[in-house]
Formats: sequence, C-alpha cells, structure tokens
Amino acid sequence: MANKDFYEVLGIDKSASDEDIKRAFKKLALKYHPDRNQGDAEAEEKFKDINEAYQVLSDPEKRQRYDQFGTADFNGAGGGFDGFDFGGFGGFGDIFGDIFGGGFGGFGGGGAKNGPRKGADLEYDLTLTFEEAMTGCEKEIKVTRREKCETCGGSGAKAGTSPKTCSKCGGRGRIQVQRRTPLGVMSTTTTCDACHGEGKIIEEPCQTCKGSGKERKTRSITINIPAGVDTGNVMPLRGQGEAGENGGPAGDLYINIRVMTHKTFKRKGNDIHMETHISFGKAVLGTDIKVPTIDGDVTYKVPAGTQSGTIFRLKGKGVPRVNSAGRGDHYVKVIVDVPKSLNGEQEEALKAFMNACGETVEGAPEKKKHKKGIFGK
Repeated sequence: MANKDFYEVLGIDKSASDEDIKRAFKKLALKYHPDRNQGDAEAEEKFKDINEAYQVLSDPEKRQRYDQFGTADFNGAGGGFDGFDFGGFGGFGDIFGDIFGGGFGGFGGGGAKNGPRKGADLEYDLTLTFEEAMTGCEKEIKVTRREKCETCGGSGAKAGTSPKTCSKCGGRGRIQVQRRTPLGVMSTTTTCDACHGEGKIIEEPCQTCKGSGKERKTRSITINIPAGVDTGNVMPLRGQGEAGENGGPAGDLYINIRVMTHKTFKRKGNDIHMETHISFGKAVLGTDIKVPTIDGDVTYKVPAGTQSGTIFRLKGKGVPRVNSAGRGDHYVKVIVDVPKSLNGEQEEALKAFMNACGETVEGAPEKKKHKKGIFGK
C-alpha cells in the first residue's frame, strides 16, 4: 500500500468528512468481505487494502500525518504502521465493532459465520408520473426475495432432523492454520473447509430449500409515496429485504424514485417554471390569463405594458416539501408574440398607432402591387 492513494482506495476525495469515510468503508467492506468472496484472492487483497486505508483516514492524527507526508509508514522502515496486523485479519476487530456493531463474519472478534447476520438489502426502481410525485400516491409493487423456508423453518434440514455441530471447528466456523515462513511461524484464521464457515453440517437437506434454509417468494408491498418526491430520491423500507441468517434481522428494501417529465411544467428544486404566450395587443393593454398549476387553473392579471420575457411568481403554488410544511413557488415566463405578417387593415392600424406615438416607419418594405391581368383591366 506504500504507493497507493488511501483516498482513491475508498473512492473519496481529500475533503471527505469522517462520516463520508465511514460510509465508504462500510460499503466496500460489505462488497469485498472474504465471507462473501470465498476463494477469491483478489477480493481478499482489496479487503486488506480498504481496511488499511480506513485505519489511517479514520484516525485524525494518522490522517493529518498521511496528508502531510503522503505515507502510512509512520514508524520508519519495515514495520508497517502502528502495529497493523494482517494475520487472519486480526487487526480489524475494533474497526468492525465500531462500524457494524459487533463481530462481522467472524473477523477480529473470534466469532463464526454461523452468528446472526442481517439479510441482504434489495433495490426497486419505481417510476412516477409528474402528477403522482406532486400530490403523493399509494403504489403496490411486487418484490421477489429470499425468505425463511416454511417447510424447515429456516434450519435447512429435512423435517424430523436437525443440523449437527461441525466436529472439525467445534461450531465456530473458522479454524486456525499455522504456516512456516521466512519470518517465522505465522498463524492465520480461515474458513472451516468442512462446514464452509456455517459451524454446522446438514446431513439430510430439506427438499424444498435444498438445505439453504431459504426459498424465493414474490410479495406484494404497498408503498405510500409522500408528495414532493423527485428523481434521485431513495425511500428505505426497513425489514423488507431478504431474510437474515441465523436469527439475524431482515435486510432493507430501497425504492429508487424516478419522476417522468411534464409537457408544460419544469421543476427546479421545489419551484415550478413554465412559459405562456400572449399577443402583442394584450401585452400592451394588459389582460387576464389562465395559468395551469398542480392545483388547477388560476387567473392572473397581466399588467399593461408587460415586456416579453417578464417572469411572474405565484407564491406557494409550487412543489410540496417532502414530509414537511410549506411549498415552493410557481413561476410564469410571459412570451409576447409579435405577428409575422399583417393584412392591410392591421398594417394601417399599426401605422396609425405609430403616428400617434410620433414614430415613422423608415425603411419598411412596401407591399408588392399585383399587376392587373387582361380581365382585371
């Protein structure tokens, strides 16, 4: 790790807060944890890297020295830094205890894979119309997830039987392995190859779940969408993910919101913007116009002499603030339409108006006079 950028390893920038660092570490630790990548040497190496990076960046003093000197070798040559231990990931116990609230998959705390573990989280992409997002709505979605097997009650064993404690690891799910190296004998902790870290062996698997203790089910879930949600919002539904392991809690279901665009309204934060067109005469004389809003049409009085591009505000007619009081505003941009062509009567009227204003028409193209044909003459 001497030449690696710890910030790059965790996927954060140098201005990241302590909470940003912890969040990035947790996400990567879950992804590359050896229990989830058994036999994957590359994942194991990445797991070591992100833990080394976190141990430095999560400590204010170490982070300051790292930022100043650009190295984690604070003790000089050969010793790593501050006694960091790579032997069986033993140095990670305190880190995982702080972040995950206890032993994580048996690392650092001597626990086993057969301890209670939270189930996997799920995601669901939900598309809403603009109107649904503005007013809020109720949606029913279908989610397929792994739940506790109803046949065996989640044990994975055939009815009338039960799993047996692994004799090789004594139910711990991990075994100690000693290896002789040029630096001496090193002891590492590894997953038990007899029970694959479960701490138990199922001799007669359940026919429904094939010994996994889980079966896939499709469930209908009703969601109450609050008014004002926008694209990019994420709604967490606690406990609606996949079933936990060994009595652990179920995971969570995250609803990713996407809101369709509207043909008239454009949303900017909690405000709504739109354009409306009026004639030249109405802009000069003033007029009443109907303005569509998410609450329905409202009448707005456009004052005389309004210029094209003028923006009016309808206070409190914008987007509701999610789970909060108050709303944004509704902005109307007025576009004055200038006629591209006039008939004779309109042209004379306009000239009379300009004469009344003391203006003259200079350089205006004259209308072409059509020659009379033989029958016209």
